[in-house]
Amino acid sequence: MAKKLKSPEQMIFAGKRKTAVAKVRVHPGNGLIYFNYLPHIELGMFHKLALIEPIRIYQQVLGEEPKYDFHVKAVSGGKEAQIQAARLAIARALLEISGSDILKKAYISYDRNIIVQDSRRKEACKPGDSKARARRQKSYR
Repeated sequence: MAKKLKSPEQMIFAGKRKTAVAKVRVHPGNGLIYFNYLPHIELGMFHKLALIEPIRIYQQVLGEEPKYDFHVKAVSGGKEAQIQAARLAIARALLEISGSDILKKAYISYDRNIIVQDSRRKEACKPGDSKARARRQKSYR
């Protein structure tokens, strides 16, 4: 799940949602989040709140601020899926760093998809049909 880098304190974690993939680099810092090279403060309100959720739960459960910066790089998929993938990667990173079972239970009781990847994908188009769920029209005349 985590890849070690040159420095033993830096790690990379990944999260996926639909076709979006987010990789987060974690290294010592002040608890700042950067999403695709932008500070999370410059994002929209709901996107900002979604990225902060894992950190807020971490603060409530363990009673301390994370002493790490999170640099998220998200590719592919849509904006919402990228944000959800980043949220998943940040939560996994915090779980790995803290190693706390209490934090894991808190994440699962809040929202299971904060640490478990959502397996739903787009349904494939069927052969001979135009769309995934569309069927050919039947003519009676």
